[in-house]
Amino acid sequence: MDNLQLIATAPMGLEAVVARELMDLGYKDQKVENGRVIFRGGLKDICRANLWLRTSDRVLIKMAEFPARTFEELFEGTKAVNWPDWIPEDAEFPVEGRSHKSQLTSVPACQSIVKKAVVEKMKSSYGTEWFHEDNGQRFVIEVWLLNDNAMLTLDTTGPGLHKRGYRKLVTEAPLKETMAAAMVLLSRWRPERPLYDPFCGSGTIPIEAAMIGWNIAPGLRRTFNSESWPIISEELWEQAREEAFDSVKDDIPLQITGSDIDPQALEIAAAAVKKAGFAREIKLQQVAVSRVKPEGDYGCIITNPPYGARLGDEDDAEKAIRQLGLSALYLPTWSLFALTQSRTFEETIGRKADKKRKLFNGRIECAYYQFFGPLPPRNKPENPARP
Repeated sequence: MDNLQLIATAPMGLEAVVARELMDLGYKDQKVENGRVIFRGGLKDICRANLWLRTSDRVLIKMAEFPARTFEELFEGTKAVNWPDWIPEDAEFPVEGRSHKSQLTSVPACQSIVKKAVVEKMKSSYGTEWFHEDNGQRFVIEVWLLNDNAMLTLDTTGPGLHKRGYRKLVTEAPLKETMAAAMVLLSRWRPERPLYDPFCGSGTIPIEAAMIGWNIAPGLRRTFNSESWPIISEELWEQAREEAFDSVKDDIPLQITGSDIDPQALEIAAAAVKKAGFAREIKLQQVAVSRVKPEGDYGCIITNPPYGARLGDEDDAEKAIRQLGLSALYLPTWSLFALTQSRTFEETIGRKADKKRKLFNGRIECAYYQFFGPLPPRNKPENPARP
């Protein structure tokens, strides 16, 4: 169990960000594919990846991959896997699936075949004809069919990794926590630089930035399906959590501010900030974007401007973006990063982005516009040594 193929699933466009996260965690043996990064690890790495990954959706175990042009091939390939090594006799093991460009197009039928094959394998091992699936342990099996090849995985995560545990209420069109973290990681922000979000909504970007600034593992406040699996000992989870707690750097000063014109959004943000433990570190203000005046130099504006559903009127949305551009003119040393659905963002804000990325917030296609300002000057020694 020390050489498993693990999969960190990634929202479209964020594969390279997830790969970099894994690299920083020490997982150099990896393969980047559309929507996922495959890497090698053992049982302890299931714990670490779930606790630490900020921009991935889930951590899966790749159980098998084989050609599956017929239901018989799908059945036999699934039955060949040693499912009893992982799944206890009375555990729940639902099957989910998807199919693309394959002869086996009926996903419900494929799910049924996989379930039947797993049951047959477990019947021969446990010597029983019926599985009650009622002990509370959950092993979600997924069958991915692509180009007549089947991949079988086990989901170690459960509810998606964006479920950090600090956000109970959300605004009308919430930004996913994983996407907010990606926006911060794709900027050049460092904890010694100011950060301002003038459309903070429920406070997700400031909170994710604070967690990055203090090196807080995003999974520390939640549980995962695989925590109840007998194959992964409590000791491994305790070690992973202890490592994460020891890595926190909560003595670093933070200059993070969020503002919004909507008082109800700020109430939700304040509750989330308090729940996340940053009530003293993150400042919240009720102010229109036209009156935004961030303090400090060489800061980063990182924001998800309201558009469509959040304002209810595209004209109001364009006005807010135009005001953001005007406010940024008075911040010559600041960088600006904005995720938006607007296709006319550069025209409206009056600037051409230095870089633009296509990203998806859930299923909503967006663009991430990056306007790079100057980097802070490096501190020079007062009396540099002569060569």
